[in-house]
Amino acid sequence: MTTHWSVVLTAGRSDTTRARAALERLCVTYWPPLYAYVRRRGHSPADAQDLTQEFFARLLEQKWVGDADPAKGRFRTFLLTALSRFLANEWDRVRAQKRGGGQTALSLDTEAAEAYYQAASADSASPDRLYDRQWAMTLLERTLARIRSDFETAGKASDFAVLSPYLVAERGGIPYAELAAALGTTEANARQSVHRLRRQFRELFRQEITDTVADPKDAEEEIRYLLGVLG
Repeated sequence: MTTHWSVVLTAGRSDTTRARAALERLCVTYWPPLYAYVRRRGHSPADAQDLTQEFFARLLEQKWVGDADPAKGRFRTFLLTALSRFLANEWDRVRAQKRGGGQTALSLDTEAAEAYYQAASADSASPDRLYDRQWAMTLLERTLARIRSDFETAGKASDFAVLSPYLVAERGGIPYAELAAALGTTEANARQSVHRLRRQFRELFRQEITDTVADPKDAEEEIRYLLGVLG
């Protein structure tokens, strides 16, 4: 199980504990965009939490992933399509149930997801567009978390704190002299550090996206689309 798609397909074909656990991890990772979609569809925070929890419970328990076709679309699209069908068919029943629908609920950080949604509340994007934007943000945050972990493992957490704000800065706007002083090194080394960080970010971001598409050849198109969504 090397990509998100292979996790989904394995879970759809088998009932192994490993496949179930891998799928649960994906649900926990990618639930904020789905929550934002439900909220933008007009549901309250409490109802959105109920609906998102119940959606994942059904996804895990009823083998909906067995319908996933790796030849079509992306993991992003598969989840949104499944959620849209769920909302269309199950809202009345879920509303009458307790949170989680009586099934084992995933441990989801509902406060963080609501904070994400509130931060985007001034955005007039459609539910689908907001979902895609939150999906892109989730991938960016996963990429940053991986890089931060690498720096921390190397005992250079402070270097990451200094360098990370310049990941998206214009090259002409980076104060290399100040960076060098903060890092305790030369300007030449500071330039190299920024270059390495940006290269690492690009490579890991591409890797994160490649995991979500059926065919690695689709990664470039997905990158262009998500970056366009982010503006």
